[in-house]
Amino acid sequence: MAVLVGKRAPSFKATAVIDGEFEEEFSLDRYLGKKHVIFFFYPADFTFVCPTEILAFQDKLADFEAKAVAVVGCSTDTHFSHSAWLNTSRVNGGIEGVTYPLVADATKTIAANYDVLGGRYDYNEAGEMTFVGSPLAYRALFLIDKDGIVRHQLINDGPLGRNIDEALRMVSALQYYEVKGEECPANWAESEQGVFATRVGVFDHLTKQGITH
Repeated sequence: MAVLVGKRAPSFKATAVIDGEFEEEFSLDRYLGKKHVIFFFYPADFTFVCPTEILAFQDKLADFEAKAVAVVGCSTDTHFSHSAWLNTSRVNGGIEGVTYPLVADATKTIAANYDVLGGRYDYNEAGEMTFVGSPLAYRALFLIDKDGIVRHQLINDGPLGRNIDEALRMVSALQYYEVKGEECPANWAESEQGVFATRVGVFDHLTKQGITH
């Protein structure tokens, strides 16, 4: 699995469904210099853990937007599948009401470029090429800054849903560091101070936590 932290997020152009409408050649480049981005992959439409995450992002969308953060989802489904799911009521397993972009990666190239595509090609005993595993995206999340650089990534296997509040916390931590220049220690919360990157700074923090002895 590639580590993209500190590197430029792979660029792409693909069809996305935004608030029920198709948009061709959607790209994260539109946010450069303007917004941070939470770009997340999920395995597939019309599944079971995926709608809980997608709807949880929608429920917190105002909180992300208040921090000037764009939320963008992506799976290896087609834009037609995205649209059908978006037009299915929640009581019937759909994600009706989701307004942020859902990118269609039917060619699987975006997931491959972010190195989050499950499965692999191999050869069987007869020398024939076969695919091993499931060619769906893992539950991957990338926090991308305004310069297009990945600052945080998280990769979960399919059965393991993500914590949307933790994604918000990571956004707050990055923005706090960008503004204050202080680093964010373990279990940092938005209401807390950071740590200056010095021995004195660390000691002061540990003293306040009561863990210097």
